[in-house]
Parts: sequence; structure tokens; C-alpha cells
Amino acid sequence: MKFSIRRASLALALLGCTLGTLTACFPLAVGGAVMGGMVAADRRTTGTVVEDEGIELRSASRIREALGERGHVNVTSYNRQVLLTGEVASSQDKQLVEQVVTGVDNVRHIVNDLAILGNSTLSQRSSDSVVTGRVKAGLLDASDLSVNAFKITTERGTTYVMGRVTPREVKRATEIISATTGVQRVVRVLETISEEELARSQASPPPRATVKP
Repeated sequence: MKFSIRRASLALALLGCTLGTLTACFPLAVGGAVMGGMVAADRRTTGTVVEDEGIELRSASRIREALGERGHVNVTSYNRQVLLTGEVASSQDKQLVEQVVTGVDNVRHIVNDLAILGNSTLSQRSSDSVVTGRVKAGLLDASDLSVNAFKITTERGTTYVMGRVTPREVKRATEIISATTGVQRVVRVLETISEEELARSQASPPPRATVKP
């Protein structure tokens, strides 16, 4: 499969940030998109936000049908790029999940970071949820960043960051995330844009979503 990205370069960087022996995890979930004001602040178009939500929901449903209880898989989609995290029982199941998601409409690219391990515990997943909340709070507190430009997931102490951001924002966000309690490693799955592209997008924000009765 070949994919093209207009006016953006796809940057996938795995940055190992060992910050101690703290452990963490994240639950089986689909990342959600909030309609309304949040969409207006998002750097994706409203249509892409809706597509990402649909990708997550359809992928999660098809994965459950294919795997049953054999795995714990998180599906996170940003700008039609899908990140797969969690645990599966075998390399065959890892490939099966990727094949299932490949067949979902609108998927542009897949990053498969599933681990071949036993399912994480509820305690581990709850701990990761806390870490994700801390990361989002840190990004929100940064006056030079927009938290809505990022999508955050944490799995077994590894925090994954997705988004459409400038090199300056990548560096700044990585510093904040790496310093967050509970984060052992940062994996960046990002599309980079120039400061000029960012300025243009902020001057002409995407339209707000409307709900018809």
C-alpha cells in the first residue's frame, strides 16, 4: 500500500526515555473525538475528526470479532493514521489485527506496536489512565502548546503521542511528556508541519460540526 501526505511529512520516532522503574498501562479503548468547540480547535478538518472516530469504532468491533478474548487491543486514529497498542497472544494474532484494520474504510497508514504478551491487568490499565491524564494536564499547562493538537495514549509505561505539529512543538511536548511521573518511554507518531502552515491553519480554522434535528 502506498500513501501520500500533502504538505506534511510523516515522522515516526521511537524515543526511549527510561525514567526509573515505575510501571504503567492503558485500557482496551478507542480514542474519542469531542464534537463542538474541541473540533474547532483541532488541526484536523471536521470531516477527518469524524472519519477518525469511525475508524476507531469499526476497527475495535472487527478486532473483537476476530480475536475474541485472545487479546487486549487499543485503536487510536489521528488524521486516518492508526496506532495499534496493547497485547496479543502470538505473532499470528498481531498480523491478523493489522490485516483486519487494513480493511477498514479510510485507513491511510498503520503503526502496529502490539506486544506479544499476556493481557495487562485492570490495575495496570488504571495506572496508565492516570499517566495519560498527567501528560494531558502538563500539555494543557504549557502556554506555548495547544493540547488539542495532540492525541495521547499510554501502554505499559510507554506514552504514545500523535498529532500534526511543528518541530518546535515536537521538541517542547517531548520534554514535558518525558518529565511526567510514570512515563518510562515516549513514542512519537507525528505529522510535522512548518510554522507557516500552522499560522495559516490558525487563521482559517476548520468549520464547527453541526447537529441537525
